[in-house]
Amino acid sequence: MSILELFLVAVGLSMDAFAVAVCKGLAAGKVKFRHMLIPGAWFGVFQALMPLLGYALGARFEKYIVSVDHWIAFVLLAGIGANMLREALRDEPGEEDASLKAKVMLPLALATSIDALAVGVTFAFLQVRIVPAVSFIGVVTFLLSMAGVKIGSIFGARWRKGAQIAGGVILILLGVKILLEHLGVINF
Repeated sequence: MSILELFLVAVGLSMDAFAVAVCKGLAAGKVKFRHMLIPGAWFGVFQALMPLLGYALGARFEKYIVSVDHWIAFVLLAGIGANMLREALRDEPGEEDASLKAKVMLPLALATSIDALAVGVTFAFLQVRIVPAVSFIGVVTFLLSMAGVKIGSIFGARWRKGAQIAGGVILILLGVKILLEHLGVINF
């Protein structure tokens, strides 16, 4: 996996966290550095840990499914991306909560990083160097989440839907690319 592909995966995975961070900024109004740091840390750490866990699970079962790994990668990435698109296109407004307490942030960090668990399984099949990959994903998510809080405090909720749509499209396109490469249709 190239650095560009890894960057696109990291950005795609971080879009849920970015959207939630925008809502945190929206709810907080005027933000201080700690308002940006706390969500950034929660989301960045979980976006790094979940693919690591997924990788461990995928590596354990790799020998059983290596012949269909490209299909699994496609289904997981396309499914995650489609779900992100579905959630973004729903017209239900979210409830904004400015709290940064662990009892609020832990479920949010878990919920926004479930996609990363599935991507970690995909990484095992693709023989990705996992430590640099998850570190990169964690840092990108950390930075985008911090930016999301600030952006939310400035611009409000209008970017949330766009961030989720962009993340979904990126993950679907990466899934299609992986499938087409393994089928020999394209060669990057």
